[in-house]
Amino acid sequence: MEYDPLQDKQRHDTFLVKNTVHRGVLAATLITGLAIVGGGALALGLVTLPEQLTWGGWLTIGVTLGAFLLNALTALPADAIFLAALAILLLTGVLDTATALAGFSNPGMMTVGVLYVVVAGLQQTGGLDIISRTVLGLPKGQTTALLRLILPVLGMSAFLNNTPIVAMFIPVVSDWCRKLRISPSKLMIPLSYAAIMGGMCTLIGTSTNLVVNGLLVSETDYPGLKLFDLVPVGVPCAIAGTLMLVLAQRWLLPQRKPAITDTDDPREYTVEMVVENHSPLAGKTVEQAGLRHLPGLYLTEIQRGGRLLTAIGPQEMLQEQDQLVFVGMVDSIVDLNQIRGLQPATDQVFKLDTPRTERTLVEAVVSNTCPLVGITIRQGKFRSRYGAVVLAVGRNGERLSGKIGDIRLQTGDTLLLEANPSFLEERRASRDFYLVSEVPNSDPLRHDRAPIALVVLVLMVALATSGWMEMLNAATLAALLIVITGCCSFQQGVRAIDWSVLLVVAAALGLGKALEVTGAAAVLAGGVLGLAGDNPWVALAIVYGVTTVLTEVITNNAAAAVVFPIALSLSQSLGVSFIPFVVALMIAASASFSTPIGYQTNLMVYGPGGYKFTDFMRVGIPFNLAFWLLTVLITPRVYPF
Repeated sequence: MEYDPLQDKQRHDTFLVKNTVHRGVLAATLITGLAIVGGGALALGLVTLPEQLTWGGWLTIGVTLGAFLLNALTALPADAIFLAALAILLLTGVLDTATALAGFSNPGMMTVGVLYVVVAGLQQTGGLDIISRTVLGLPKGQTTALLRLILPVLGMSAFLNNTPIVAMFIPVVSDWCRKLRISPSKLMIPLSYAAIMGGMCTLIGTSTNLVVNGLLVSETDYPGLKLFDLVPVGVPCAIAGTLMLVLAQRWLLPQRKPAITDTDDPREYTVEMVVENHSPLAGKTVEQAGLRHLPGLYLTEIQRGGRLLTAIGPQEMLQEQDQLVFVGMVDSIVDLNQIRGLQPATDQVFKLDTPRTERTLVEAVVSNTCPLVGITIRQGKFRSRYGAVVLAVGRNGERLSGKIGDIRLQTGDTLLLEANPSFLEERRASRDFYLVSEVPNSDPLRHDRAPIALVVLVLMVALATSGWMEMLNAATLAALLIVITGCCSFQQGVRAIDWSVLLVVAAALGLGKALEVTGAAAVLAGGVLGLAGDNPWVALAIVYGVTTVLTEVITNNAAAAVVFPIALSLSQSLGVSFIPFVVALMIAASASFSTPIGYQTNLMVYGPGGYKFTDFMRVGIPFNLAFWLLTVLITPRVYPF
């Protein structure tokens, strides 16, 4: 029977849909079972519950705990688990439809989604590479890399919104990790934590600080805090957090996604590039041009006029029209193809009938029925026949010599092609190739638009930080400008959005709202705070502890809003100043380290870092305990009771 790729694709898509549904149903069943077990324990009197908590509140607590346990103990995807948990609360009537779906229109969730488009524009113009070279550089070891990442992010997030900073750095750090051969899981959590720690240091560092300060002014006779009033507490916490990440990185930070190595990809290509006239690389050494830091890629020779240079050293000076021959893996060749001032040595690339910015890189494996087997690429007139240009050829790890056009094709050769978008659909069922697949993130960069993308980024941050616009409005304006100015296409922007992260954010917000509207959060907080007695130090420690636990499962602002009136009443009954409680509340509400849903930036690095749910507990619980201790010890000495 003849192979039909369209039917195969339809079968594959159907399988994905069914698999997703099955996983969602399994998650819902398991969550329901855990909730029933909790209800059974209550019915048997194994757990004592406050009288003021309704069945809906206890169901919400059971479903939330079930979702956490499934994330921690199973391989089910986080989006399926949280959507299933939200569905249970909707179907049981704990949440009405509007409240259950409110998370999908939440400004924070929408902001994260829009920022993916902004980041896509920076990526497609090479703006991220400029940021990476300027801010991060190429440190020698992992410890130096941690410091080079943490310190600027921490400083920026003290005055700027955390979300755009992390969104801007995620793809930069991903690319940086490949170049440094460091696992992304070693740097993504520090990226998020650095943004969180920076936000604790000033009044404008996070929206939570501003919310609590607003409550302080409106609900009490105390004046609002000043910009740097959090510095005596926030900075020691940030220093302690940085030291923990640097000194205990081996034990705290997981090794989830392996760093790229020379053996990760058995396909080894030979590719030729030429240094353009007036290229910024001309006059630089090989090392200064960044051509020695692409993992798994080797510069084997330089053809300069009639001379052939071999055994290329790092201090070899590049000249215009140098033809550089590289051997390496496809990911690094993609990076090579996006370096400003380099272009493929073949002039056939410029004879394709679409602009380079609209083309893509494709891998194709030559079949035994291909008419070009046994003849050279030039003799077979590859571009005319297929509407694509061969950039590189791979053959069982063999290093092929000579120019690309002179390579004689064999069955099983893997070709790296630059092609029009239509090539994939036209050739996917062709008998000339065993396999045709697109290379991810291989769109040619629009280097001439990089200044525009960077200006848009600065404008977005300035508008959001100054208060002229809400973060969502500033991000939306930036995304529109990115697309309108041609920094990236609309399709590229949509492809850049990580929909699974957005689903987790939206569903987690729904669970947090359920804890809030059923009164479960307030009852639990009030019950624990009732243990404070008449000791203000103990009361401060309990206020911090309750807030930091709540902020891991509901939004930071909601946690602060729930605890604020209880802490105010507690301080009044003790006859002490409320300011230490306000400071502790601000720090605790921002200290969301132990779960990926505790803070937006944790969610944003969850996928790129390849983390498991428990990784955040492993790193975050020591952080929460350290920040708890420091805040309780320092705050009353700076702001006495």
